[in-house]
Amino acid sequence: MKHYRAPWWLPGGNAQTIWPALFSSPRADAMPAYRRERWDTPDGDFVDVDHLPAPEEMTPDRRAADRRPWLVLFHGLESSSASRYAVAFALAARARGWHFCVPHFRGCSGEPNRAPRSYHSGDFEEVGWILRRLRAQAGAPLLAAGVSLGGNALLRFVEEAGDSAGAAVRAVAAVSAPLDLAAAGAAIDRGFNRLVYARMFLRSMKPRALAALARHPGLFDRERLLAARTLRAFDDCFTAPLHGFSGVDDYWRRASAKPHLRLIRVPTLVLNARNDPFVPGWSLPTPEQAGPRVTSWQPEEGGHVGFASGPFPGHVNAMPAAVCDWLATAS
Repeated sequence: MKHYRAPWWLPGGNAQTIWPALFSSPRADAMPAYRRERWDTPDGDFVDVDHLPAPEEMTPDRRAADRRPWLVLFHGLESSSASRYAVAFALAARARGWHFCVPHFRGCSGEPNRAPRSYHSGDFEEVGWILRRLRAQAGAPLLAAGVSLGGNALLRFVEEAGDSAGAAVRAVAAVSAPLDLAAAGAAIDRGFNRLVYARMFLRSMKPRALAALARHPGLFDRERLLAARTLRAFDDCFTAPLHGFSGVDDYWRRASAKPHLRLIRVPTLVLNARNDPFVPGWSLPTPEQAGPRVTSWQPEEGGHVGFASGPFPGHVNAMPAAVCDWLATAS
């Protein structure tokens, strides 16, 4: 992936983003049979975690299975364990005999969450709580990957945890993470991006926010949310105040992983295509900004969580395989 080149039939960052998400394999019928586990959270809410069948269920050697790595995948904005990239990561983990699970951010598992809070790009406290609980279950430090929003939130966890991060994770990877949220927010709210990507996200985010308002009257200004036509306006009305930020600028500044990369103390891979439509190439960190524990892969092509490979209509298996290979050797 460090030197990824898109297939000849898939030109440009937008095509490399949209086509793999909609049409490349693996298709929905390749989705693994997950086992869902519901965890009650300390604030009275819940988190749903989808697990692949544990390796000990597939091998008679229980002790060998217990020594196999655990890979935890944190999904992106409005995503889930059913996303094509999540299925591809699950298949890559299964091919290696690893444990694999996808914790869902609140409200993303198909059932509304109970508490007023939702999730956000800098949700390192939630990520840390999930990882520590899984670490206790695994009996050994984990491997963790995060995609888009989930990648930024995962990076914020290892940044905040510093030297203690190694007790929970052996190595982490962030794919297409919006490391500079102000730059990404401005990009997604302009032109074609606003018409396609921002509108797509708002189409699911607004109803979810309104459902939360029905359960918790007075949570935010309903008319202001209905009038929101950009992610900036949505985050200023809903995401920022709901999670303790003074406004969207405070949220985007404090939640961005880029300014704190040098604090990371565990092996970390950060993969971003330089033609990602809403993570501008100019906003990506330089080697000096990334710090000594961070490996940066910044191929010229790939789009946003695209990285399709092979003949038409392509597949998205190569990126998860490359990330898993890196995690295995880095740890």
